[in-house]
Amino acid sequence: MLPREAYVSDAVFAWEQRHFFAGGWMCVGRSDSMPAAGDQRAESVGHSGVFLIRDAGGVLRAFANACRHRNHELLACGETVNRPIVLCPYHGWSYRLDGSLRKARGFDEATMPVFDPAENSLVQLPAEEWHGWIFVDGSGEAGPFADHVAGLEEIIGPYEPERLVVAGTHDYVVAANWKIVSENYQECYHCPVIHPELCAASSPLSGQDYGHPAGAWMGGWMDLREGYDTMSLDGRTSATPLRGLEEWRRHIVDYIGLFPNLLISPHPDYVMTHILTPLSPDRTRIQCAWAFSPEDVERDGFDPGFATDFWDVTNREDFAACESVQRGLANEHAVPGLLSLEEKGVYQFETMVARGYAGLPLIAGVVASAH
Repeated sequence: MLPREAYVSDAVFAWEQRHFFAGGWMCVGRSDSMPAAGDQRAESVGHSGVFLIRDAGGVLRAFANACRHRNHELLACGETVNRPIVLCPYHGWSYRLDGSLRKARGFDEATMPVFDPAENSLVQLPAEEWHGWIFVDGSGEAGPFADHVAGLEEIIGPYEPERLVVAGTHDYVVAANWKIVSENYQECYHCPVIHPELCAASSPLSGQDYGHPAGAWMGGWMDLREGYDTMSLDGRTSATPLRGLEEWRRHIVDYIGLFPNLLISPHPDYVMTHILTPLSPDRTRIQCAWAFSPEDVERDGFDPGFATDFWDVTNREDFAACESVQRGLANEHAVPGLLSLEEKGVYQFETMVARGYAGLPLIAGVVASAH
């Protein structure tokens, strides 16, 4: 394991917020949460805030959530609006949807001749939309997004997550460090002990890991048992297989952790995600969503409960275990333990974290950024 301080220290948590969440590519939600021109939303990115806009051409843009006048937030974190302009609620400065300054009251050429509107645009940050999720680089120095997801396209692409429609969500706050949640997700060594429902649907010893990916992710797959069409309490599904999947994909479930905060679980008939937002060293918000084909969602009487009920049971089993680990690590006598051969994904994740702590790129062979 990582040192105990990695899970309980305020100083380590602050460092991670600055370097992992504000300093790299972080998922801030789904693209379909802001589909229309003029849609605007503010989110936290580590210790900072990001302001998202869908411009008139449909391009998603990200900016620092700070007006160029006195740095008042353009929107409160979590707030959403749709407007043809961006309006600061403090002194009324306004911006176009591309972030350029539109109007600054009292700063016209006659009264303020040295003022240059072109030098007072919003501070833009790199943003990417990938398979229906929004990613922001809060530092502007994280490097190409393609490097971050290198090798993941062939796994995620066939499920077309960008085409799917969210039909179920759960929002949890877990009394555990975000890394404990990610570590738990990356192994099924614990499954025979705490997950009877999951073990009925899939053998913990099935499948395999994906080895050493080129990008900042880790994961693997598990087989569905004979007689199970999907992960559900009775093995049955109310959905149809996602279009275009090869036959073998209709009998497995993938578990992918994209650093630092997106967990992707493609199933034969739906895609589940967990988005992690660290709140403190011992508290993490987890937004869980289930997305299905639009044809299923539009069908009269469609009920996603077969998937959401199964994973709510499993999530709560996992989160109770994570909270217990956090309480154990709060003991000043706690000593980091050894990992089993069934916890290779945990080792990959912790190695990535450790490389970040050491000032190295997350993935060996990738050139570190200037910051």
